[in-house]
Amino acid sequence: MKNKTILFWIIAIVITLSSAIFQRMTGPTKPYRGQVELGESSISYRLIRTYDQHEDAPVSIEAKDSEIGGYFMYKRYPSHDQWAQAPLEREGDQLVAYIPQQPPAGKVMYQIFLEKAGSTVTLSEEPVIIRFRDSVPGWALLPHIIFMFIAMLFSTRAGLAAIFREKTSTLTILTFTTFVLGGLIFGPIVQKFAFGDYWTGWPMGTDLTDNKTAFAFIFWLIALVKVFRNPQHRGWVLAASIVLLLVYLIPHSLLGSEIDWTQEGIE
Repeated sequence: MKNKTILFWIIAIVITLSSAIFQRMTGPTKPYRGQVELGESSISYRLIRTYDQHEDAPVSIEAKDSEIGGYFMYKRYPSHDQWAQAPLEREGDQLVAYIPQQPPAGKVMYQIFLEKAGSTVTLSEEPVIIRFRDSVPGWALLPHIIFMFIAMLFSTRAGLAAIFREKTSTLTILTFTTFVLGGLIFGPIVQKFAFGDYWTGWPMGTDLTDNKTAFAFIFWLIALVKVFRNPQHRGWVLAASIVLLLVYLIPHSLLGSEIDWTQEGIE
């Protein structure tokens, strides 16, 4: 019995860590990376897609060959702006594009071009979109992250308990408590610091992170009510654990807060 319990916790930990890695690797804030050839140089690059300082966002490309130059094109997103163009600035071995600062939740799409001796290469086939945000203090961000992944761990373990006909009440309470702390208390606090609003999901907006949090919360609330009535209840606990796993597989910040520059009166 003890070995089975240890095995279930190991499985829950592996699933939780895998979901965390998946979110990190697939989210829209993950830097766009690649490599291009220009002349005799092979140039690796990393184009950022999020920035949290009150200044223009520097995008640096290492190009030791001093004959390599270039420019970048940019415009706000979404907007009816015309494309603007600016030269890359050489700073030692780096060519730097300074993406104009935007207010929190403001986005800019940009594309970088490198040139040498009449040849030009583009660093991305499609423009890269960067979102600006305010800094989030560690006292808000760290508990949000910790509680969310502890909730995922308890949720997965609760799902295994439901499948193998173990008692689910304690794990359900732990999942619900940590999920509320991470998603509905510290989550809105992080959102407020980063983008100026506590909640931008339904009915106020279309923020997918907020909406998927609310959706998972409803399932775990129902599961909590069911296990209070019957500590051996399994159906809704299993359903809620599956929903939360699917929610975690949706890339974080997808369809997140953004300023729609196409709307009248927004400048």
